[in-house]
Amino acid sequence: MLQKKWFPYLLVACLGLLLLGINLVRRNGGNEKDPVRKEKGSTINRDRGFDRRTSYLEYSQHAICRMDCRHINRSEVEDIMRNGHINYRKSDLQNARCPRYALEGRTADAQQVRIIFAQCNEKTEVVTVIDLDTEWTCHCPGDDK
Repeated sequence: MLQKKWFPYLLVACLGLLLLGINLVRRNGGNEKDPVRKEKGSTINRDRGFDRRTSYLEYSQHAICRMDCRHINRSEVEDIMRNGHINYRKSDLQNARCPRYALEGRTADAQQVRIIFAQCNEKTEVVTVIDLDTEWTCHCPGDDK
């Protein structure tokens, strides 16, 4: 008689533990090799959307040349990274090496820009910087291609 009385409670407790375990496995992806970075106590999985943290930001030589030509500085790039909106039509999330996100916004001096970020596991690289309003004459590496 005692077993029948406690059986529903034991069943609910077991199901709760099972759901908790499934949730933990999903959150971690079930794989210790997930590209998860910890920064200031936070955990962000870089495979799940665009990581807006600037601490892993690097610049390609092409991007540095374009920034110089178009008078866009690093703080403006970082501001677009944090606050710009993602243009999914111009993004390439299926890129074989690293997903590429096209973020758009206005710089401090009111330039409307699109910045292409390649988000890899170990870093986010600024690929290029485009001024959407002004046609600049730049001579940067890779322009011939």
